[in-house]
This record gives sequence, structure tokens and C-alpha cells, in this order.
Amino acid sequence: MKISVELTFSPLQDDFEQHIIDFIKKLRASGLTILENPLSTQVFGTYDEVMAVLNREIKEAFELMDKGLLYMKVVKSDRSEYEPHF
Repeated sequence: MKISVELTFSPLQDDFEQHIIDFIKKLRASGLTILENPLSTQVFGTYDEVMAVLNREIKEAFELMDKGLLYMKVVKSDRSEYEPHF
């Protein structure tokens, strides 16, 4: 089953930027399809692959910071080719 996941990662500390950069670089290195914009990062792939990568990388990211939050939306379909029709 293919899924699309939108992530907004927000470390709640002064040195937040490097934590975000490191998190995105780890996602890029995963081999999954990754799309980024200024507000979020999208991850696309099979459910098992995406969730395994996110489980590992979110845990590591949280362990490396004092406080933070992560918003996650999951859609059951591959939306990586989405083009608006308006």
C-alpha cells in the first residue's frame, strides 16, 4: 500500500535550524521520494518503508533535542505526482 506523509518538524529551542536540516538530510538519504517546501516535508512510498524510516528518524531527532514537536498527516495514496487543476 502506498502512502504520502506530510511532516512539519519544530524543535522548540534556540538552535532549531540545524535540527531541521539534519532531519531532512536523513530523510533524503533514505531512498524514499521526498519533496520539500518552506512549511513542510512530504515523504512518499510504501507504508512499511515510510513508517520504518519515520520511526527511526523521528526517534533519533527527538533524542537529539531538548523540546520539540512534529505534526504528521498520512494519506493512503501516492500523491507525489499531484498537480493542481485550477
